[in-house]
Amino acid sequence: MDVAGKAAFITGGASGMGFGMAQAFLAAGMKVAIADIRQEHLDQAMAELQPRWGADVMAVQLDVTDREGMAQAADAVEHAFGKVHVLCNNAGIGVIGRIVDYTYDDWDWMLDVNLTGVFNGVRTFLPRILAHGEGGHIMSTASAGGLFVGDKGGPYSTAKFGVVAMMCCLRDDLARDGIGVSVLCPGAVRTNIHKTAELRPARYADSSFAPGEVIAGQSPEDAAAEREAMNAIAMDPLQIGEMVLAAVRANRLYILPQPLQQVVGLRRDAILASLPDEPVNQERLAADIAIRKMIASGRPLGRLS
Repeated sequence: MDVAGKAAFITGGASGMGFGMAQAFLAAGMKVAIADIRQEHLDQAMAELQPRWGADVMAVQLDVTDREGMAQAADAVEHAFGKVHVLCNNAGIGVIGRIVDYTYDDWDWMLDVNLTGVFNGVRTFLPRILAHGEGGHIMSTASAGGLFVGDKGGPYSTAKFGVVAMMCCLRDDLARDGIGVSVLCPGAVRTNIHKTAELRPARYADSSFAPGEVIAGQSPEDAAAEREAMNAIAMDPLQIGEMVLAAVRANRLYILPQPLQQVVGLRRDAILASLPDEPVNQERLAADIAIRKMIASGRPLGRLS
């Protein structure tokens, strides 16, 4: 994809990885709209970007769970830039705890932002990209936690596994439409994700987490020490932005910034070891292939012959 002159919309774009994407895209000659729930972060981002990029960058305050707000944001960006070609569903939250300890509100907040928020972006922008017929690209941020699970990461990984699956399915859906699809699965990156607990909306107030707590039961001192240790090894967000730009240009499905061979390999090996050790049942295989073909063709599932 030739990105020069094209417009991109980035959720969670005022800081962290989203801000890195904005910088990389602008340097490549794109127009960029950054969306974020935090107005003060948008103001800080624009103060840094606008003196250099001028009218090629704009800011939109947005909660990705707000579908009407998402549509209004799309209208505003189209009014300013004409057409959107690249969508980056990057906004996300990270509050870590065991599934058994999550309240309904904890679960709903995690899934509404990290998974449904991605769908909201796709559902709003994809028809517009298809309508202008000039092609485009959709990138969504999952996580290394979307490829394997870690301690107390069940709800977070549930959402991020869902984002990976959604983008893989969407890539198949759009294979004939000239629209690329990528999914970003980063490990440690220097971001403000630890501050998202401070933004918890009132409608998700019933929580097993203490106010501002990111990991259930963790003291503020331990949390600060863990963040300091992680930041010492974490990637720069601009590096992530440049990797995303390269993936958009090359239409690369997976964006894996860190070497995850060992942990991904362990999961792969466990799946392979669990496959039944028996000859292929050709009749069952033929029936399965026939059903898949019918689903793909849109024909009703009648009798198989």
